[in-house]
Amino acid sequence: MKQVLLIDTTSVFREYLKAKLEAEQVQVEMATSKRDAFIKLITMLPDLVIMELESGSMSEMQLDLLRKKVRDPNARKIPIVATGPTLARTKIATLAEFGIVKYFNRPIKFTVFFASIATILKTRFSVDETPCMVDMHINGNIIFIEIAQGLNRDKIAMLKYKLPEVIVSNSLTSPKLILMLSDMHLTFIDGANLELLLNNVCVGSGITMRNIKVLTTDQFVKDLIAGHEQYAGMEVGSKLMDVAGGLVENRPFASLTEIATDRILNSDAFADYGSVEVRFGNDSESESDESNGIILKVAIVDEDVIVRKLLQNAFSAISAECVLFESGNEFVTSVIEKKTYDFVVLDLYISDMDGFSILRTLQRHNFEAPVLIYSQAVQRDAVIQALSLGAKSFLVKPQHPTVIVRKAVELLHAED
Repeated sequence: MKQVLLIDTTSVFREYLKAKLEAEQVQVEMATSKRDAFIKLITMLPDLVIMELESGSMSEMQLDLLRKKVRDPNARKIPIVATGPTLARTKIATLAEFGIVKYFNRPIKFTVFFASIATILKTRFSVDETPCMVDMHINGNIIFIEIAQGLNRDKIAMLKYKLPEVIVSNSLTSPKLILMLSDMHLTFIDGANLELLLNNVCVGSGITMRNIKVLTTDQFVKDLIAGHEQYAGMEVGSKLMDVAGGLVENRPFASLTEIATDRILNSDAFADYGSVEVRFGNDSESESDESNGIILKVAIVDEDVIVRKLLQNAFSAISAECVLFESGNEFVTSVIEKKTYDFVVLDLYISDMDGFSILRTLQRHNFEAPVLIYSQAVQRDAVIQALSLGAKSFLVKPQHPTVIVRKAVELLHAED
C-alpha cells in the first residue's frame, strides 16, 4: 500500500486529504510537530510528503527539517508536493533542491492536484472533473454557499470539513445557511451528488434544518428535498428575498432593504476555500468620468429589492453607477426624458409594465444601449421574443452577481 505523510497542513486541508487518499487505498500519516515529522519521515520512508507553506517561504523549522531530509541517504529521494500562496517561478525553482517536485498555489485546483499525486504514486485516482464553482461568504450569523455550473463530488466533499471550521472560527452560536444553486438544471442522475451536498451542509455543522434555506428554481431539487424525511424543515425558495427574510425575521431590521445592504451585501469571502474573485478594469482611462470616477451608467429594472441591491454592489466593483428602478413605467419615463444609460439589466416580470412592453418602447425611441434580460422566465418562446425585440442576451435567475457583471462587460466589448 502506498504511504503519504502530511506535514504542517491546516486542519480542513488535512482532514479532506486524509479522507480522499484513504478512499483511494493510500495510507496516510500526519505529523504533529517537526520532531515527529522527521522521525516519521525516516521510519516510514513514505512514497510522498505533502506539506503546506504559510507565507510562500519556509519557516526555519521547515528548512531544518528539509535539510535533515536532504542529508539522510534514505529520505533524500522522497518527493514532496508543497502548497501555499502564489509564488514567482524563480522562487518555486529554488524549492527543487529540497526534493519539492510540485508546488500548488492556493486556492488549489484539486483536479490537477490529485492527478499529480496519482502520477507521483504511480497509481490511479478517481477524480471528478465535473465543472463546478463553490463560493462561500459570511454575513453576521448567515453563511452563504453558492454552487454553480455542476455538482463536483470532490469539491462538495470539502464542505464537510470547511463548514464546521467556518462556524467555529467565527464563533457562530446560532448559524444559519443559504445554499444557492445558481443556474442548476439537475436530473435523477445528479441525485446522489445532490444528497451528498445536502448531507455535507447538515452533518456536523450544527445548523438545524429550519435554519437551512435552499435557493433554486430547479424542480428536481425541490422534489428531492420534499421527498426526504431527513431534510424535513429545510425550506426551498426561488427568490432570495423569500429565504433571506425567513432567516432574519427575528432581527431588528426596519425593512428588507436594510437586510439586503447590511446582511447580504457586506460579504467577506473565504478566499482560501477557493472563491473566485473577479476584477474588471476599463481598457481606456479616457472612458471614465473624471469628475466622479464613473465608467458606466447602468439601469437595473427589477421589482425584487434584493436583486437590485446585489447587482448594484457587484457593478460598483467596476466603478459603475447604477440607477435602480422597481417600476417599468419609471424606467421608460426616464428614457423618454432622454436620460442616458450605457447598459440595462431588465426583468421580464414587472407588475406595471412587463419586460416585452418595455423592450418595444425602447425600440420606438431608438434606444441603443445593450439590454440584458435577467429573469426567471425559462420558456423558449419568451427568450426568442425578448431577443427579437432587441435584447442582447438572456440569463435565467438566480445567478451570482459577478456573472451578470461579466456578461455586461462581454456585451459592451461586443458593441465596441
